[in-house]
Amino acid sequence: MADPRMRSVEKRVEASHNWEEVASSPAFRRLIEEKKRFLVPAVVFFLVYYFLLPSFAGWAKSLMAVKVSGAINFGYVFALSQFVMVWGLAWLYVRKANQFDRMAEKVAQEVRGGGE
Repeated sequence: MADPRMRSVEKRVEASHNWEEVASSPAFRRLIEEKKRFLVPAVVFFLVYYFLLPSFAGWAKSLMAVKVSGAINFGYVFALSQFVMVWGLAWLYVRKANQFDRMAEKVAQEVRGGGE
């Protein structure tokens, strides 16, 4: 069964709007710029942090073997920190996505207001 929210979105998309006008509106451009400003650094950070683990495992074995506490070494700590990093990024994204949703709603209101 289709999600009722999706049906609502589909109805809004079906409405005829001048999409070129929407894409060139200042509010829409601001939304896209804000998303880029957050997503590009977040993705770059994620990829660098993620690929450091296999890179360190292959090329910095002595660093990964440094004992932190008892049998726990830096490699284990760094590997587990990946989970913390992903949870942190997810939390940040949810906060930013809520802002993006509010901005998108303003764009939609402008489009609806301009079409009346």
